[in-house]
Amino acid sequence: MTHSYRQPGVVLTDHRFTVPLDHDDPSGETIELYAREVVAAEKAGRDLPWLVYLQGGPGFGANRFIGKQAWLGRALEDYRVLLLDQRGTGHSTPANRQTLPLRGGPAEQAGYLARFRADSIVRDCEAIRPQVTGGAPWTVLGQSFGGFCTLTYLSFAPEGLDTAIITGGLPSLDGHADDVYRAAYPRMERKVTAHYERYPQDVERARRIADHLLTHEVTLPNGYRLTVEAFQSLGILLGSGDGTHRLHHLLEDAFVRTPAGPALSDAFQEQVQHLLSFASHPLYALVHEACYAQGGRPTAWAAERVRSEFPQFDAAKALAGDEPLLFTGETIHPWTFDCDPALRPLRETAELLAARTDWPPLYDPARLAANEVPAAAAVYHDDLYVDTAHSLATARAVKGLRTWVTNEFEHDGVRAGGPRVLDRLLALARDRL
Repeated sequence: MTHSYRQPGVVLTDHRFTVPLDHDDPSGETIELYAREVVAAEKAGRDLPWLVYLQGGPGFGANRFIGKQAWLGRALEDYRVLLLDQRGTGHSTPANRQTLPLRGGPAEQAGYLARFRADSIVRDCEAIRPQVTGGAPWTVLGQSFGGFCTLTYLSFAPEGLDTAIITGGLPSLDGHADDVYRAAYPRMERKVTAHYERYPQDVERARRIADHLLTHEVTLPNGYRLTVEAFQSLGILLGSGDGTHRLHHLLEDAFVRTPAGPALSDAFQEQVQHLLSFASHPLYALVHEACYAQGGRPTAWAAERVRSEFPQFDAAKALAGDEPLLFTGETIHPWTFDCDPALRPLRETAELLAARTDWPPLYDPARLAANEVPAAAAVYHDDLYVDTAHSLATARAVKGLRTWVTNEFEHDGVRAGGPRVLDRLLALARDRL
């Protein structure tokens, strides 16, 4: 049963679909997917082509837009849009500390979560596409991890696609997670250096907070243990267009005077717990490194292992000298599961996923080299989250893929740039530029 309702300028319809947990066992267990159809109010009765949106992450449900926000207004000029909550996210069958124990112990949970990568998401899309479009191919817009999924789509089910649009999401086709993070840490350092050049007063503020965390045990109101490494991970903010300013405002109000001496303010702690908690998107932590897993090798906590190759990120060493504290971001570590109460019950499950070696391939280089689907991608110069060199190498490997390389936006360009980014990419894919 579907239900339609209105927001300013649009008509929305809720959809629910049943798909196999394991598409290789279609008669086995099923899960539910939720998606929200959006159409411009003035076109509600028209027969329009479809665009399916694949959100970044992994682990985030599709955007909850109000009206025609961000890129959606441009999309609605041409399409009906399906905002899909990928498996395990949003209103789809959830996968979190509360629900995963229904699977059994950590081994059963890890086996279940192994089916929550791009390959399964693409097969979900192909399972529901006939119900949505009547069998016609649709356009896919993949943001970040959604772009990874789009490359998987082009690899294994290109017949389902009319056009492929990718924003900030061209991954290495054959790189191991180690390669991803070996490229990431220098990029993180550049972003932090640029932040301190803009806000030099933040050098001392960050050092002071880090020193406090090294000498005090701090537990945030939601039970999150705020260690210095967890504090450093707030550098994830630096991947968005306004992130450097948000980080600055966060740091400037960190301390208050109390009868017992300086303490981290309630306001600071409340903001930090909101930024660091995985309660609303645990899959991001659980299968993040698995998104890069191929070729029979375990990920084995790649971000943690590779970090040791970059001693400048060691907070204690930085504070022992006069070096600025370096922030990190877009990395998951074993301690992430110790700090966050939403993840602690899943630590053993995460260990099993990190040790897993039987990951199937996510991309087919030969098929991509013969691609016939019109495709365009925005590559953000020095993107914090996706390595530019990896993206450009992949772009060269996909026949017909047209790229727009820009330093006008950070990783969130498709949101921050409004309709302009999608408009340019559609023009590229349609060979109008």
